[in-house]
Amino acid sequence: MSITKAPSTAAPRTGKTSTVKAPVRPARILLPVGLAVAAIYFLFPVYWLVIAATKSTGNLFGSSGFLLSDPQLFQNIQNVLGYSGGIFLRWGANSVLYSGVGALVATILSMSAGYCLAKFVFAGREVWFNIILAGVMIPGTALALPLFLLMSQVGLVNTYWSVLIPSLVSPFGVYLGRIYATAAVPDSLLEASRLDGAGEARIFFTLVLRLMMPAAVTVFLFQFIGIWNNYFLPLVMLSSPDLYPITLGLVSWQSVADRNPELYQLAIGGAFLSVIPIMVAIVSLQRFWRAGLTEGSVKG
Repeated sequence: MSITKAPSTAAPRTGKTSTVKAPVRPARILLPVGLAVAAIYFLFPVYWLVIAATKSTGNLFGSSGFLLSDPQLFQNIQNVLGYSGGIFLRWGANSVLYSGVGALVATILSMSAGYCLAKFVFAGREVWFNIILAGVMIPGTALALPLFLLMSQVGLVNTYWSVLIPSLVSPFGVYLGRIYATAAVPDSLLEASRLDGAGEARIFFTLVLRLMMPAAVTVFLFQFIGIWNNYFLPLVMLSSPDLYPITLGLVSWQSVADRNPELYQLAIGGAFLSVIPIMVAIVSLQRFWRAGLTEGSVKG
């Protein structure tokens, strides 16, 4: 039996490899250009702030806002930190207290509430979740006056608690916690932990919270930045300068700068110092957003 080969239809080799260039899509050009424009738009105020923080009060108004002119950054920082007995350091400590404690407690409460809404079945679960979602749509400024009236009735106005207690709640954090717990926490892992005799508190703090770490870091950063930049709530609640956060303290300097022009430069220098903790928090916590946080596996 003879086997006949089919005629080859391949093109003869010529010794040269032909390369076909893929057409350049407009999106591959427009996307980097758009990102570059967005980066310039967001970084431009930071650039102006850095330049302005290096100038003296005279050069602040007498020179270009985009060029260095007799820089004296370290002297300006010393002036900010030493003005009025170091009140700026007190404001910074207050901001760290409000933002750090508020963001930490709000994150733990949000993750625990989101985990419970995702993994436990109880009466009215969806009703409570919808009420929490409604809280996301209510702006904080609309709640400032009711919160002031409540705090005044219990005698907490012009205290640390009047700013700290409202900062412990994050409806967005609860929403994100439920969504993330539904996707990242397997039921089989919870059942195995319960069979091993672990209590619910131990399961949450040693296992679930680790699995939900990317969501927890997101909530912490959002809450930290929101509390740090919050101005209206401290304005309503506080009357003593010793309790001011940085935002309210800088505005108090700027409000009297017409009578004391030196405060213009101090306010700018203080604004420059106030963005450093936020930058440090973002850079130090962004590594928790990477994948692969879950160690081990669940064996079926």
